[in-house]
Amino acid sequence: MAIATATTLRLPVAGGGIEDYTLGPASSYARSYPLPTKRIAFAAAHVVADPLADISPTLEAAIDWDATLAYRRSLWALGLHVAEAMDTAQRGMGLDWEASKALIARSIAEATAVGGHVASGAGTDHLLPEPNLSMNAVIAAYEEQVGFVEGLGGQVILMASRALAAAATSPDDYAHVYDRILSQVRQPVIIHWLGDMFDPALHGYWGSADLDEASNTCLDVIRTHADKVNGIKVSLLDKDREIDLRRRLPDGVRMYTGDDFNYAELIAGDERGYSDALLGIFDAIAPAAGAALAAFDGGDLARYQEIFAPTVPLSRHIFKAPTRFYKTGVVFMAWLNGHQEHFQMVGGQQSARSLLHLSKLFRLADRAHLFHDPEETTRRMRSFLAVSGVAQP
Repeated sequence: MAIATATTLRLPVAGGGIEDYTLGPASSYARSYPLPTKRIAFAAAHVVADPLADISPTLEAAIDWDATLAYRRSLWALGLHVAEAMDTAQRGMGLDWEASKALIARSIAEATAVGGHVASGAGTDHLLPEPNLSMNAVIAAYEEQVGFVEGLGGQVILMASRALAAAATSPDDYAHVYDRILSQVRQPVIIHWLGDMFDPALHGYWGSADLDEASNTCLDVIRTHADKVNGIKVSLLDKDREIDLRRRLPDGVRMYTGDDFNYAELIAGDERGYSDALLGIFDAIAPAAGAALAAFDGGDLARYQEIFAPTVPLSRHIFKAPTRFYKTGVVFMAWLNGHQEHFQMVGGQQSARSLLHLSKLFRLADRAHLFHDPEETTRRMRSFLAVSGVAQP
């Protein structure tokens, strides 16, 4: 048995066993990095729940605003932009439109105050998805949310719509809705194509379950409104499809990778182009992302790859199927690293992953050199294990 230290604890392993595990040294990554110049990088940020609110936690949302905004300040300090009120913030999985409005307004105000950049999700999630919805109803819902974000001076991320997916009967319905919205926006938006591994309600988006046909419809929309599209975030976890789409985009329209499995390769790019980034995993690995992008800016590709390499197994684990529950791992990381004082989530989603899953996450995060204070991280993990039924020394 390993000698007990302040950073040693007992972790469960597959098959029912227990092992002693000692955390490695503290992360050497800095708490701030300059804004990258060679790539644009958004971290889709999580929200910190208020654990003391007198609510029904699976039915209502209460947010700790101080901790939530403090985390955004930490992301801006690392040279990252913030993608607000997206699926990482549990949009549609505990965070409704009313709560999202408050989050967007506060985040834009905070960004203005500290010199950060934020882009905010606008969708149709206040509209109940039903097959008998009219396209005009979907358009009106989009108009309300886009108008709210733009009314605050914010950049819009045009989110995929469950209501549109439920009501559309053909690719033409998608073209009609996006045509109406894109013709009205004040500044170029980022279109978000979220795959059904992230949200099963979006199956067949763009009017077809055939991804080749769906890609063509999406590209037709972008080409028709290229002056109103800053870029597209693709979250299909398929690097070859992303590269193919990237090469077919009109000049001036960016590809923002949403591929939490292959981001290092896609951001580095190839002889025919590269992807910028809008990633949920950048919330969990923010210091490493800041360091890797700073190295890339300085022309040190080897260091960029060295930093990102151990984060990829962690990301693939956090985003493993059922992928939509990745937010649990993101918030667990924030708690372990001292960004919040509890492991509670909006909608009770802290229970969406198993003890074994979170224990493996802990090991992988350590191997990726992400823990700034190993003793405090060990103390927190030890308390979590003990209350979960794994006795600690």
